[in-house]
Amino acid sequence: MKNNPLAGKIWWFAVALLCFIALLSGCADNGPAIEVPPVESGEIATPATDPAAPADSSDDVLARLFEQKESDVQVEGSGVVSMLLSDDNDGDRHQRFILELASGQTLLIAHNIDIAPRLDGLAAGDTVEFYGEYYYNEQGGGIHWTHRDPGGKHTDGWLKWDGEIYQ
Repeated sequence: MKNNPLAGKIWWFAVALLCFIALLSGCADNGPAIEVPPVESGEIATPATDPAAPADSSDDVLARLFEQKESDVQVEGSGVVSMLLSDDNDGDRHQRFILELASGQTLLIAHNIDIAPRLDGLAAGDTVEFYGEYYYNEQGGGIHWTHRDPGGKHTDGWLKWDGEIYQ
């Protein structure tokens, strides 16, 4: 399996599929959906700051991005680690784990550990805050660019865990 990069991708797909199935099995009707305007690619998606406007939580924004199959949107939020994954060592090395949002949506966090420090000691059940770029995938989406950009061309991102900021 070490010499077959496709086997690792198949394994990841199977894990993500199981997470997605587990997510679907726990879904309940929570009432009518909230109508939220679309977010443009490249726009920073944050909750509304106008106190008179209905506030979109970061979970609402991420749910909308997933539903609309959007990518390349800067987002901020937090979730609970539901699964630790092996590092992705193809090209730049990334620490990977699955976060579950309060809404139940899951996100793959891909944190570049060639640029930013690893979250050593991270465990299932830990809460992690993030600021990075959302990308669509069928399992709920993912967050990358959770680090500074050494080239200065991309918005710097970060992870916050156990009182420390990792960027």
